Amino acid sequence: MSEQQPESNGPDDRDETSDLFERIVAEESDRDPDLAVIEAGSRTLRAQAGPPQGDPVPSQPLDPEVARALQEVEQELSTRWGETKLEPSVTRIAALMDVLGEPQRAYPSIHVTGTNGKTSTARMIEALLNAFELRTGRYTSPHVQSVTERISLDGAPITAERFIETYYDIKPYVEMVDSAEEYRLSFFEVLTGMAYAAFADAPVDAAVVEVGMGGTWDATNVIDGAVAVITPISLDHTDRLGSTPGEIAGEKGGVIKQDATVILAQQPVDAAQVLLKKAVEVDATVAREGMEFGVVSREVAVGGQMLTLRGVGGEYDGIFLPLYGAHMAHNAAVALAAVEAFFGVGAQQSRELDLETVRRAFASVTSPGRMEVVRRSPTVVLDAAHNPAGARVTAEAVTEAFGFSRLIGVMAASEGKDVKGVLEAFEPIFAEIVVTENSSHRAMSADELAAVAVEVFGPDRVQVEPRLDDALEAAITLAEEEAEYGGAGVLVTGSVITVGEARLLLKRG
Repeated sequence: MSEQQPESNGPDDRDETSDLFERIVAEESDRDPDLAVIEAGSRTLRAQAGPPQGDPVPSQPLDPEVARALQEVEQELSTRWGETKLEPSVTRIAALMDVLGEPQRAYPSIHVTGTNGKTSTARMIEALLNAFELRTGRYTSPHVQSVTERISLDGAPITAERFIETYYDIKPYVEMVDSAEEYRLSFFEVLTGMAYAAFADAPVDAAVVEVGMGGTWDATNVIDGAVAVITPISLDHTDRLGSTPGEIAGEKGGVIKQDATVILAQQPVDAAQVLLKKAVEVDATVAREGMEFGVVSREVAVGGQMLTLRGVGGEYDGIFLPLYGAHMAHNAAVALAAVEAFFGVGAQQSRELDLETVRRAFASVTSPGRMEVVRRSPTVVLDAAHNPAGARVTAEAVTEAFGFSRLIGVMAASEGKDVKGVLEAFEPIFAEIVVTENSSHRAMSADELAAVAVEVFGPDRVQVEPRLDDALEAAITLAEEEAEYGGAGVLVTGSVITVGEARLLLKRG
């Protein structure tokens, strides 16, 4: 492990930047917590860089035997309760951890919850820890294309072979718990057990763990995260988590453990009150975006954005982040503060992290399916926004980063989502929308989605294509035929499943 932490700037240097940061604090304090937007820097540059080299999403195994074995594991997992069927309890996962020998306690953890931005923030935290020469494990959900994406070691998804091996290693213990409990372990619980076992087996120096849903009774919550990260909370899964941000925060605050450090993104007032009260109850230390850390400045740049971030230990300038949107800048600030807290910056020591290492880490970040460009001429962007708050920040980001003269939307959603709220967020930026459906058993039918879309867009701006491949072709054709000076684009959105399937189709040509 190499912390590479140089001497901080002198007092004079800090004084020169303090006034600027105080102004930023005031801006962030007034900022709409759902949009999470700071108006800063130039808006004149239009990003033209293509997709990053190499694909962070694993393809199917080339070896037919491995592919067959992976499919068999997935089929076995599919017989269990899916991720949307829950029995709110950590009893079963705790029992599994017990018979496995408590693998989740073999390494320190950073626990990430919130409504939007969890996966991107977790990826940034992972990149920073890797840059400081720590071996990491990352557990995120859902996956974009392959189930193996959910468990990563050293910044890359585990191989199909290792995924299969891990499953069969813990399978006897899973069956032991199944036989002793009222309900079998769920799909998500088994995957969580696999992740914690794989991290202990590696072994890792640190784990970055994203909750599946909520926090208190989420299967991941058998860890004692020394650092708890809470990204912006908004309304989603209201049937299970609560009908207000404050109620939802009550569930998500369950990741805040005794004496932990809490990294708190900008929150609605009622959510912030609940989370701060929870922190006081367990003697946790809190760092708040807009107060102890934040985004000092941000400029749109080719292929992403240039940032100056204020961490809990100092200021970090000249950071290139190859992701689009103000919300990604705020995710970066949260990730940086989390890693500072993990290293004890602001508590055991006042020095900031090594600037060049931080720059190198952020420049390497990828986030598949989140404002991801997968094609040019016309430009096709994928974003997994699936609730109104996520759709609003995506709409803002697309407008800022690309400035399309005409934008065509493609959307497929899951049942039970606030699709009207999502459609209303995109209506101002979509010239037309092609509604479709993905292959999930929870998919909303194209006709049902179209009925809502017509309410929002009117009948002349809505096209229905039940098959996703046909919808993509229709949207690209609309963009090509009616583009002004080639400035048209396509945004595919609505769910992670939709984006993953579109990604696969488009990357296959």
